Amino acid sequence: MKIVITGADGFIGRNLRQHLAERTGLEITGFVRGQPTGDLARAVAGADFVFHLAGVNRPVTDDGFVTGNVGLTEALCDAWRRSLEATGKGPCIVYASSTQAGSDNPYGRSKRAAEQRLLELQSQAGCVVRICRLPNVFGKWARPNYNSAVATFCHNVSRDLPIEVRDANTPLTLVHVDDVVARFLALLEGEVGSDVYATVEPEYRTTVGEVADLVRAFRSSRDTLVTERVGSGFVRALYATYVSYLPPERFAYEVPQHGDSRGVFVEMLKTRDSGQFSFFTAHPGVTRGGHYHHAKTEKFLVIHGEARFRFRHVQSGECHELHTSGAKPTVVETAPGWTHDITNVGPDELVVMLWANEVFDRTRPDTYSSPPQAQ
Repeated sequence: MKIVITGADGFIGRNLRQHLAERTGLEITGFVRGQPTGDLARAVAGADFVFHLAGVNRPVTDDGFVTGNVGLTEALCDAWRRSLEATGKGPCIVYASSTQAGSDNPYGRSKRAAEQRLLELQSQAGCVVRICRLPNVFGKWARPNYNSAVATFCHNVSRDLPIEVRDANTPLTLVHVDDVVARFLALLEGEVGSDVYATVEPEYRTTVGEVADLVRAFRSSRDTLVTERVGSGFVRALYATYVSYLPPERFAYEVPQHGDSRGVFVEMLKTRDSGQFSFFTAHPGVTRGGHYHHAKTEKFLVIHGEARFRFRHVQSGECHELHTSGAKPTVVETAPGWTHDITNVGPDELVVMLWANEVFDRTRPDTYSSPPQAQ
C-alpha cells in the first residue's frame, strides 16, 4: 500500500509516521513544507491513501493562511485528478482540519475553504474524503512556545523554567495525538463509515489552570515522591506528554536514603490512595521489623539474598515462620494483628522490595513494637 503524508515532519505527521513504520507492507512518502507542488503530484500518482496534515497556523500575514491551507489543498486536488487520469486510481484523502473551521477568523475561514475544495473533489470526481476537525492536539514531539499551551507548559516546567497563565479558567478541549493516530489508522484499515466528518475520541475538556497545576504536580512529585493518578484517562496522557519533554540529563533523579547499622531504607514512590513503594537492605544476621499493625498491610519481595519471616498473633500467640530468597520470587504479605520481622539468614546482603497499602503518616503510624518471638 502506498501512503502519502503531507506535513510529514510536523507534530502529528511525525507521530503518524512512527506508527506506520511499525507496520509492514507500506510504502510511505512524505511531503513537507518547502517542497515544490510537482513533488506532491509525483507522490500522489498511484497512491492508495493520503493523510493531508500540512497546514499553516502562524503565517507572517493573513494571506499565508490562504496559501498554506487553501492553496496546498487545491494542489492536492489537482494531483488527485492527475493520478486518476494517469493510473486510473485516486487515493482516499483524510484531512486534518480544525474545530476552528467553524469560526469566523482568518485561520478558520482558510480551513473551511480547504474542506470545501475536498468536498467538491468528492462530489465531482468521486474521491473518498474524510475530514477530522481536531481541537487542540497534545502529546510527544509537539513544538513548545509555538501554538500549544500543553507543549509549552511541559517543556518549561520539566526544565524549571517559568510558565505564564493569564486566565486559569480559560477552557481547553484536547485530544491526545495517539488517539488521533489511532483514528487515522482505523480509516486506513477500512473503517471509513459513511460520514464525511470523522471524529476523534476521547475529547478531554479541561482548563488552562488545571493543565498547568497538573504539570507542576508532575514536576514536584520528584521531590515529594507522591505521584498523581497517572494510570488512565487524561492524566495518563498528560503525564506521558510531560515525561516526553524531559531532557536526557533529567531522566534520572536521586531519592533520599536512610541508613543505620542494619542497612538502608529507601522510599521510591508514593501514591494518593494506593500506598507506597520502597526497598531496604539488611546485613547478614540482621533482623528488621518486630512490630504489628491494626489496619496497615504490606507486601515483601526478596530481590537478593535469603530471608526468614516470623509471625505471631498478638492475642492467641500462634506463631508462623517461613523462608524465601531472591532465587525464587515469592511475595510475603503481612496481616493486621500479627507481629512480624524479617532476618537475613544468608551470607550476602539482603535486598527486599516493600509495598505498603498506605503512605506513612508520622502522626498516625499504625506501627506498634512487639517482637514475634523471644530473641
